[in-house]
Amino acid sequence: MDNLFLKIDSKENELFLIFKGEFTLYQIKRYQNLINEIKLTKYIKVIIDLEDLTFIDTGSSIYINNLYNKILLKDIKVIIKSNNSNILDTLSLVRKIKQTDKPLLYDKKRGFMDSLGKVTCNLFSGFFSFLAFFGELFLNTLSLFKSTKNFRYKEILFEINESTIKALPIIALASLLVGVVMAYQSANQLSLYGANIFIVDMLGLSMLRELSPVLTAIIIAGRSGSSYTAQIGAMKITQELDAMRSMGFDPYKFLVLPRIIALMLMMPVLIFVSDTMSILGGMIVADLNLGISFNLFIDRFNNVIELRHFLVGIGKGPFFAFLIALIGIYRGLKVKDDTQSIGYNTTKSVVESIFAVIICDAIFSIIFTNLGI
Repeated sequence: MDNLFLKIDSKENELFLIFKGEFTLYQIKRYQNLINEIKLTKYIKVIIDLEDLTFIDTGSSIYINNLYNKILLKDIKVIIKSNNSNILDTLSLVRKIKQTDKPLLYDKKRGFMDSLGKVTCNLFSGFFSFLAFFGELFLNTLSLFKSTKNFRYKEILFEINESTIKALPIIALASLLVGVVMAYQSANQLSLYGANIFIVDMLGLSMLRELSPVLTAIIIAGRSGSSYTAQIGAMKITQELDAMRSMGFDPYKFLVLPRIIALMLMMPVLIFVSDTMSILGGMIVADLNLGISFNLFIDRFNNVIELRHFLVGIGKGPFFAFLIALIGIYRGLKVKDDTQSIGYNTTKSVVESIFAVIICDAIFSIIFTNLGI
């Protein structure tokens, strides 16, 4: 029987598999179908003749070795004939590699203590890694005050424009809509008790002290904090950070500190814009639904809302900005050498930043309440 470069012949109780020419991965399927049709149990000896074979690749070598072992398992004597040293070396190499391969250990289901230990170890490792980052950042911050030349004014101004000024439209729009929603939802309830004017008190206190700072921080965490992670992560993958170090430039002074300083300087401005737009949205709803004119709203606002409420909200800004920038940059430096890691750390950056902002806001609320501020 002849087919391409495989000849199958038999003589008494012996079977001859004669391969000719080149035997590559692409012929395996066809040869295998032909050999599978043979009833090997009729023979006591099989000769795999590779004398006329001129070339064999690793794929076909694996097939020959598997065929050899398969026939042996049937208690049939097998002989491989070849005088070509290259072919014999290839077969030997494949056989040797296969023998040295260790089977994968069965991954048993982790027990409770094993899982708890792994989670605890990861938490401590991440905590100490963050401390190391924070310590290096602190040392670089101290070096800024040795000389004004250490301040990267151009980089700081660039980050102010990219991270905050370009975020003004979305913060203004979001705050306006939140002010409208808050006032609209409160208007119906207040009108039932004839307490329309108290919408000014509610909006002033809630927006200035809590909602505007937190809303602004969440938007900045999703916009600027994530961009810090993605930018620095991409620079790490492309080895730009290593290139900067090799040229004598400290990434902390050129990439980290300008971003943190820019965000801390501009966050109070963003919160002020958020305060203004949210109160404006409340004024519009109060005028349309409750008949409270702009002048009456502003007079009541001036009489009821003290300056300290405004300052409390503004004062939270630098702290929120520091947390957002710190976490965003730290996550960027934790990116590994693959693009999937950028997405993972960017997501972690946003989630951790928002969580940190909420915790920080809760701490401020407890402190200010106990101090009577």
